[in-house]
Amino acid sequence: MVVLPDTSEEESEDKNVDVKKFSEIEELTGKLNISDEAKKLMRSVMENDQNTIDEGKLIKEAYNAGISSFTPSTMFENLVKNFSLAKQLYGETMIRLLTGYDPSYIEKNISVPEFKNLLKKAVEEKISQLKKDKVLDKNEEITDVGAELAMVVMAAEELENIIPKGYLGERVHKKSSIYGEKEDYKLYKKGVRYRDIAVKRSVKTAIRRGHEKIEKTDLRAFERMQKGMVKIIYAVDSSGSMKGRKIDAAKRAGVALAYKAINEKDKVGLVIFGDKIKDSIPPTDDFTLLLKKLTKITASRETNIVVAIKNASELFEADGCTKHLVLITDVLPTSGEHPEKETLEAAAEARARGITISIVGINLDKKGKELGMKIAELGEGKLYIAKNTEDIDRIVLEDYESVM
Repeated sequence: MVVLPDTSEEESEDKNVDVKKFSEIEELTGKLNISDEAKKLMRSVMENDQNTIDEGKLIKEAYNAGISSFTPSTMFENLVKNFSLAKQLYGETMIRLLTGYDPSYIEKNISVPEFKNLLKKAVEEKISQLKKDKVLDKNEEITDVGAELAMVVMAAEELENIIPKGYLGERVHKKSSIYGEKEDYKLYKKGVRYRDIAVKRSVKTAIRRGHEKIEKTDLRAFERMQKGMVKIIYAVDSSGSMKGRKIDAAKRAGVALAYKAINEKDKVGLVIFGDKIKDSIPPTDDFTLLLKKLTKITASRETNIVVAIKNASELFEADGCTKHLVLITDVLPTSGEHPEKETLEAAAEARARGITISIVGINLDKKGKELGMKIAELGEGKLYIAKNTEDIDRIVLEDYESVM
């Protein structure tokens, strides 16, 4: 049984009707296929298995810190040798999940021999448990199971964060969507989205026909004026300066964008870049593939926006769809002989190929803002300045809606 959504466009003079039964309607959006192992992990997360959730968070934080190996002796040595440096390397969340101790407590007691022994034992036992749970392999490297667990936890956290805020709801401003505006009514048929069912119109039809319950022949759906598909490529700067909270926020925003766009029958591609392209996929409706790629992003080296723009341009097909590139970065381009000039030339070339470009800048300085504005102007997109990493998912979704 499904509860059909209410519709603001309908008139409201209907009588109260006791509808005894609805026909079940299935809606498929995107390709949400995941492995059997990932399904088991997802069930554990949804059932609030705290140990599983914590292990997923730990691996997620490791990726954000650029760490793929958990060697007990090395990690313990880093903690006791220079704890301030260890906090920069691992981050407080990862330290807490790895040791079971609050970082402030460790800092106060790190010089106490008895506590050092307890800390060493805690790190060894945690890594041993991760190996037992197949999150790490025998060489303490992150396994596919570990990566999928991190993926599930990251997706669950982001959706839990944005759904209550209404970021995935109906847009408040009136603008034609990919499916067009609701113009008229038509008979329901297989393939119609459940959100397009005109509930009150269907109920009124059932009443006029004297039916005690709504039958399939009573169902009416909104007729929409059609509009072309949007293809958007999400380009993430994975240079060294993005390590930690910035790369985490960029990943989570990518989850939100992929979920929203695929649900709207649009397609999302991904470009991960530093001084060169680390990975890329053309626009797709495969939500799980996007999640896997986002999860494994690690930050290192310099920033080369030129290669990101050029690579994204090649990923778009030569069709009539709306093509849009959104770049997430925190610094000016630093690679190439004339990085700024080459970046602007690449932006102009992309626009000539029908691609619009927006920039989401994380705490850009004055010079960075000026270049970002020039890129956005050439790309006929927008420049957004995120002063708080927690705003990035909202900004990315706002930019997506601007091109829908």
